[in-house]
Amino acid sequence: MASKIIDPAGPGGTDGGPPAGSGVPADGPGAEGAAGAAGTASAVAPEALVDPGATAGSGAPDGAVHGTADSAADADGTADGAERPARDPFLDNAKFLLIVLVVIGHTWPMGLVEGSRTVKAGYLWISSFHMPAFILLSGYFSRGFTGRPAQLRKLVAGVLVPYLVFEVLYTAAETAAWGKPFRLTLTEPTFVCWFLAALFVWRLTVPVWRVIPWPLPVAVLVSLAAGTSTLGDDLALPRVLMFLPWFVLGLALRPAHFARLRTSVPLRWCAPLVLATGGAAAYALAPVTDVHWLWMSHGQAELGVSTLPYLLVRLALFAATALMTGAFLAVVPRRTRWITAFGAVTLYPYLLHGLLTTAAHGYGWDAPLRPLGPLGAGLLTVCGAAGAVLLSTAPVRRLARPLIEPPVPGLTRPRRRGRSPGTSEPRTA
Repeated sequence: MASKIIDPAGPGGTDGGPPAGSGVPADGPGAEGAAGAAGTASAVAPEALVDPGATAGSGAPDGAVHGTADSAADADGTADGAERPARDPFLDNAKFLLIVLVVIGHTWPMGLVEGSRTVKAGYLWISSFHMPAFILLSGYFSRGFTGRPAQLRKLVAGVLVPYLVFEVLYTAAETAAWGKPFRLTLTEPTFVCWFLAALFVWRLTVPVWRVIPWPLPVAVLVSLAAGTSTLGDDLALPRVLMFLPWFVLGLALRPAHFARLRTSVPLRWCAPLVLATGGAAAYALAPVTDVHWLWMSHGQAELGVSTLPYLLVRLALFAATALMTGAFLAVVPRRTRWITAFGAVTLYPYLLHGLLTTAAHGYGWDAPLRPLGPLGAGLLTVCGAAGAVLLSTAPVRRLARPLIEPPVPGLTRPRRRGRSPGTSEPRTA
């Protein structure tokens, strides 16, 4: 199917032309207060990427109820002004590490990925779990969403408005970098904007999944059916449906599930082995694997397989992704680290990095590294990780806040005076 969307966390372009479709802080290190200081003072959640306007629930051990800076205060029925639980550093650490993987994947051009077995294996390894894990966390933070007017206002302000703003910016960036005509098609998300469109749709469906018997098996059936159907690209519909089981799984999770991953010694010891086995499998399968299987934007017809093999491969991918996601979460640091505060502002590096990678691939800034294979990928990986950190820092957030958290009359509250940019209060996420 034709698409404006490139893979959610993979290479941002090709060696020979525009991408296929269009291309997807600690203000002080280590202090316990860093996570609280990382958010923004506005009424729109800076991490709307994962948890705008919803809550992970209450009664979580070790602070597992996640806060969003001045976000949807009443997402779980908590009234404004009520005491808010503290952020959980484990969840912030997980979100930032996943964002780093997203940025790294987008620094690798497709020509580099397909030109090296090692690089392709690394890309397959990353793609096998990082977007499903991010979507799972999105579902987890959506458990308190019931569709009340206040929640809907915050969903529009925190997800839909940034989507519209960055659709314009990415269309302009592609026009400048690739020479494409400037043509807005707001219903067909461009590059990384697909996730905002998908999150908006998924969040609205939360009340539906509360009343459906056996929601996860139903979501799996919907995902498989979507892959065997012919779908258009409006609102990233193929990805909305094919990634859906991970969002629904997140809705079903409770703090105790994450606590088990964090505290079970056998699970934590086995997790590195699972991740290493996944890497070995990716290397073994790299020569015969089409990366489009992991993008979830290509169905059976585009992949050129018959129905039964397609369904079997998808089911195998579900199992492998579940193992890899669980293993990744099991090795995420549990306590506050220097990366913890970055997890409170994931929307910033997510939306901003694509503008840089679009320019890098379009203008050929990364061209000297492309023939270097794994060495080139390693250098681009360092650049991507450094870029994720840089785009999370307070100075960058101050500059980008009018774009990512624009004030919307009737939807957002005016910023309180006397609060420094980049600070936050613990609010339910």
